[in-house]
Amino acid sequence: MSSPENRQPGAQALATARPGAEALAAAVEGRVEGLRRLSGGASRETWAFEAVTSEGASPLILRRDPPSMPRPERMAREAAALRAAAAHAVPVPRVLAQGDGADGVGTPYLVMERVEGQVLPRRVLRDPALARARETLAAECGAVLARIHAIPAEAIPSLPAHDPLAELERDLARFGEPHPVLEWAVRWLGAERRPPARTTVTHGDFRNGNLIVGPEGLRAVLDWEAVHVSDPMEDLGWLCVKAWRYGSPGPVGGFGATGDLFAAYERTAGVTVDAEAVRWWQVLGTLRWGINCIELAFRHLTGGVRSLELAAIGRRASENELDLIELILDR
Repeated sequence: MSSPENRQPGAQALATARPGAEALAAAVEGRVEGLRRLSGGASRETWAFEAVTSEGASPLILRRDPPSMPRPERMAREAAALRAAAAHAVPVPRVLAQGDGADGVGTPYLVMERVEGQVLPRRVLRDPALARARETLAAECGAVLARIHAIPAEAIPSLPAHDPLAELERDLARFGEPHPVLEWAVRWLGAERRPPARTTVTHGDFRNGNLIVGPEGLRAVLDWEAVHVSDPMEDLGWLCVKAWRYGSPGPVGGFGATGDLFAAYERTAGVTVDAEAVRWWQVLGTLRWGINCIELAFRHLTGGVRSLELAAIGRRASENELDLIELILDR
């Protein structure tokens, strides 16, 4: 999971081998110019460049696994998910190339078109130029999520299906230190769990920070590396986690109302949103981000990645504990 906003790795985090320009040029069938590493992302590298051909220059993005954590199957799955999403009218960047890195690019990667627009949540929530977009963004998200959940699972190879609560409980135990509120949340989630009404393709990280927004509205959904099969209410609950509001009041990503989100989802999907299931997933999502905060801090504390950013994110675990108390007790 990548951290949410203003993700500025320290110098050590940014020190990495550059992708092979010749291999990258062969992958996109054009001359590579302006290759530069972008700040941001705790799980993958992001590079911007222009591919120049006789027809002109095309602005592109390279997403690449760090050398210490190559995951070719997950990268291939993300590329397939982007293509499947495009085929189902989900706004996504177009994929131009994908590989395991053996061609000289260095590590598993995908290349996609660069979509212009605003992705930083605080700007999405406050930029006057996006005021009209914010009015309809929750409804747009509802409709887009319904289309994501209509993607056939067979369109994306090797889609995982897992028990997220069991995984989070194991992750919490790995730290070897007490976190009473998080442990209480695990027990509450276990007691309140119900079987899902259905399972579908699920984005897994659909939230403010992974959405490119323009003045007219939603332009693209990013970061499909967590795509899996699950209860579709998981995506709605994750979008409503308080961490993604960045101080704004709207319960949907800080920009909208749950009524708009649910109504648009129901119109597009033809199914009724289970508000209690969404709340359950919102609690689980808050627990998930709280555990992620601790995990990112451990990367710094154990010396794996020396980063002031990761250390600062770790301090935010306490915010999620407060959010969990309020969510669970708010009947």
